[in-house]
Amino acid sequence: MYSDQILNHFQSPRFAGELAPPAVTVRVENPVCGDILQLSVRWEEDVAKEAAFKTRGCTASIAAGSALAEWVTGRSRAEIGGFTTAVIEEALGGLPNESKHAAVLCADAVKALLRT
Repeated sequence: MYSDQILNHFQSPRFAGELAPPAVTVRVENPVCGDILQLSVRWEEDVAKEAAFKTRGCTASIAAGSALAEWVTGRSRAEIGGFTTAVIEEALGGLPNESKHAAVLCADAVKALLRT
């Protein structure tokens, strides 16, 4: 059902945790399923020098949070502004239809992050 990449990110998440201030932290929620994604980023000038995530949700949402934090790290605001759900789907080797909400949750987190 899940790709090897999803299972890998779920079983060995990258950048799990929370960053202390002055990092910026955003929290988004999927009101339908209740999944929650918290994304923290420490900006240095215009670059995300460090990122961390916490997710409460399904396997796909946890894996997506891991993939998102990994993808964000080292990217500029402009690069992050080009984020689409396809980034997460590609990083995770695809998402089953019933799990596509995980990539949307990541897109919501990116939008919230860029508003800060």
